[in-house]
Formats: sequence, C-alpha cells, structure tokens
Amino acid sequence: MAIEVVPATAERFADVATIVGPPVPGGQACWCLANRLRSPERSALGPGGQEAYVRDLCSRDLAPGLLAYDKGLAVGWAGVAPRSELFAFRRGGRVPWIDERPVWSVFCFRVLGGHRRQGVASALLAGGVEFARGHGAPALEGYPVDNAGARINASGGYVGTRSMFEKAGFSKICDTDSVSAGAPRVLMRLDFG
Repeated sequence: MAIEVVPATAERFADVATIVGPPVPGGQACWCLANRLRSPERSALGPGGQEAYVRDLCSRDLAPGLLAYDKGLAVGWAGVAPRSELFAFRRGGRVPWIDERPVWSVFCFRVLGGHRRQGVASALLAGGVEFARGHGAPALEGYPVDNAGARINASGGYVGTRSMFEKAGFSKICDTDSVSAGAPRVLMRLDFG
C-alpha cells in the first residue's frame, strides 16, 4: 500500500474534519486540540468553535498537522507542530522539558478503522520528520507509549508506540510521568544534525 502524506491545509479541511471531527454532525470530537489548548479554552469554544479553530489553523502558513491518503481517500492524521505552540508540553509537567532548543512535537495519530495496522501511522511519522525538518526544526520529539509490544487500543495508542518511533530512528531520551491506556509514555527525539 502506497500512503501519501501531505500537510493539512485549508483546501483539505473536509478531510481533516473526517479524521478528527465528530462522527456525526454536532457531536463531540477531540479535533486534536487537547494538547494545543487548556480544557477550559476548548470547552469555551464549544463544538462549533472547535471546528472553526481547527479550520483557522489549517488556513495558516504552517499547517497544524498531516493527512495520510490511501488511493485518494483520507485515512489518517498526525498532529505536528513546534512544541512551543502546544500548552501540554510547555515547560514540563507530565512530559519533561529537556532543553531550550526549539524542537517540534509529533503528538497525535489518528487512523480510521479498516486502515489500522497497515503502516499508516508509520507513514505519518515519516512525513512528520520531513515536515519538521523542512521547516527548520532542530529536532522532532514524540511521547509514545512504551507498551513492550503488547497490543494497545486505538484510543490509548493515539500517541504512537515506542517501537514505531524507534523504527523511524528516534531515541529514547527519558521516561515521563504520563500514561496512556495503562502504559507509560516515554520522550523520544530525533535530532536533525
């Protein structure tokens, strides 16, 4: 399967909404904002406001993430951004702040059912590496679960797995105080030289 990975631009917003928006109109969805905005900010926006917020992000010069396509069908998403834009990873907390370098983060993966376990998330991670490198990032970080090879559900695995990051050339930097689906998360980094 050949997966095409491209930036999530305004022209592709309908596909962004298909992947990270609600499954039914007016329903609840994460919109991949949990790491960008504090919970009160997200709540204050409401469902329609969250959609508008993400639409605006897709209209910026720097896309808020990447979309994966299989034969023209949008099947996956990865949130990729400078770490400084993500409140959840600023200055420590559950995920430690390692140094003052302006690193980027790949912080969320979403693959539609029927397309999982086919390399979509790995293609998105590879695309994230190229996206961050192409925008001058000195390094890319991820915060995947260290699930020791155990199967993990899609909702808990949205951060990726340590083995997926290792296969992409990332190295474990340290443990974190964060957990997803009962598995500890680790901080991994790929330096660009």
